[in-house]
Amino acid sequence: MLRLPRFSYLRPASVAEAVAMLADHGDRSSVIAGGTDLLPKMKRRQVQPTVLVGIAHLEALSHRETTASGAVEIGASRTLTSVLKDAELAHHQPGYAQAAGLVSSPALRNTGTVGGNLCVDTRCNYYDMSEEWRTASGSCLKTGGELCRLAPSSPRCWAISSSDTAPIAVALGATAVVAGPEGEREVPVASLYRDDGNAHLALGRGEILTRLRLPAPDGWRSSYVKLRRRSSMDFPLAGAAVALKIDRGVVEGCRLVLGAVASQPVELSDLVHGLVGQPLDEEAIEEVASGASRLAKPLDNADLSYVWRKRMVKEIVARAFRQAATSEVAAVP
Repeated sequence: MLRLPRFSYLRPASVAEAVAMLADHGDRSSVIAGGTDLLPKMKRRQVQPTVLVGIAHLEALSHRETTASGAVEIGASRTLTSVLKDAELAHHQPGYAQAAGLVSSPALRNTGTVGGNLCVDTRCNYYDMSEEWRTASGSCLKTGGELCRLAPSSPRCWAISSSDTAPIAVALGATAVVAGPEGEREVPVASLYRDDGNAHLALGRGEILTRLRLPAPDGWRSSYVKLRRRSSMDFPLAGAAVALKIDRGVVEGCRLVLGAVASQPVELSDLVHGLVGQPLDEEAIEEVASGASRLAKPLDNADLSYVWRKRMVKEIVARAFRQAATSEVAAVP
């Protein structure tokens, strides 16, 4: 049985106090809400914080509201199950609700949070092993080693993005609200990520993701399709997030974002640019899906064959486009 290492647990009274605690304890600390990814990694000694700053109890991070403009703000500590059960959100942003409902299993969605899944660590078969296995094979860049075990000649880590909700949040043009030592700032969700498996989050020391803001639907449709070995539990082997705006059968706007094929969500803007002003027929969908498969570059550091995963990108992209095109269009309230 893998046991947690010793750690201190701090319970701040506010977001500001949580930020201060993280700043005080530096690299020895980590923020925790649901803990569905952090605690298993601590058991495997992949990360070893000695101080955990709990934020799940903070009321400021658990709210959910629809603004006057029709945008939906979701507190970072709200559970994924609460998102899945939100009928209004499912109507206005079906793609995001789909993604939240595909994260892991029901039991873990009851604990896992909106902010936690957006910030979930990258994954790699060389990294997500027990401490004994990693010690025997040699440390990698994510565990203090000097090289990537997948690509020894590369100066960077190639662990892959494992969030289901990040690709659809990027496709929807969502905004992240972040609190830190310098105050609060708002950034596009796409700006939260870097294409580096060892440092995939562009958050500063002591910064906490506090809210996710999904824009008003304004005629946009959306969908998320996930590829995984089993129908539940598993992390994505690939994900396709699509946001579409169609008027009388003609595409007015389109965004396609792939997940789990790189260290960050991959937005294929150039590929879908040619769809604008054109009817979205089956031929157009097949062409874009084939192009996405060519551009996707999954590596041999996840479950199943990377060659098969690359081929399957075409299938999930096509399915995501079909779902988005036939989804209900929500107007601004």
